[in-house]
Amino acid sequence: MKFDWKRWAREPLVHFLLAGAAIFVVLGWQGAADDPSSRTISLTREDQARLASGFADVMGRPPTDAELDGVIANWVREEVLYREALKLGLDDGDAVIRKRLAQKMDTLAASAADAESPDDAALQKWLQDHPERFAQDMTLTFEHIYFTDRSRAVVGKTLLGGGADWTRVGDPVSLPANFRTASQAVVAGEFGDDFARAIGRVPVGPQWQGPVESALGWHLVRLTAREAGTLPPLAAIRNRVEGDWRAETARSRTDAAYKVLRDAYTVKVAR
Repeated sequence: MKFDWKRWAREPLVHFLLAGAAIFVVLGWQGAADDPSSRTISLTREDQARLASGFADVMGRPPTDAELDGVIANWVREEVLYREALKLGLDDGDAVIRKRLAQKMDTLAASAADAESPDDAALQKWLQDHPERFAQDMTLTFEHIYFTDRSRAVVGKTLLGGGADWTRVGDPVSLPANFRTASQAVVAGEFGDDFARAIGRVPVGPQWQGPVESALGWHLVRLTAREAGTLPPLAAIRNRVEGDWRAETARSRTDAAYKVLRDAYTVKVAR
């Protein structure tokens, strides 16, 4: 079978792995300068331009020579302290550093979506495949249970899974528990725009979904019917459709890239 190089070149996971490989190539080319144990700190012209650009973003103007010297001095101070902290192992067990590095890996995996420009055919297909996200006059039929905070909602969902009566679970709220063929505008007026968008995406069925956040708190939702309404033409909402495509594509590529990395590990959890 002939190997299709063009198809593989378009695969997002290939982009992710190549980007990762490029990082290691650059680090190898720079040599010991990026090694925390090195006593040499190099600041290239590109690094200085990046620092100057950051200053301009904040101040609204380029730095003077003296100001740039100050920015560089601050950067060197941070780099020195960063390397010494790594030598002392201060990053070990630091939840903030751990989370930030994990977020950077996710950003690397998702970045390919930002560089792509989907054509009208791709966006039209996205619009047709997700009518509930863009349709006008959508109506929703659902029941909800209100909670003052997310942790209570999680407990409530566990209780429902154990067979608890849903009318006896939750916190008091001055909203009806049932909405019948309510327009998304009505739902947004009662719960807020974010809730209305979120509930438009949950699956229809007998299971309780969530927790879903609203302007009031948190809710478990059981969506029993959704009528999509009328889809506007792509030209009228192209930016919105493209934004949704980018967000979803970035999320799916992040998950797929993590799976590639996760499959290389053996995880042992003591029970």
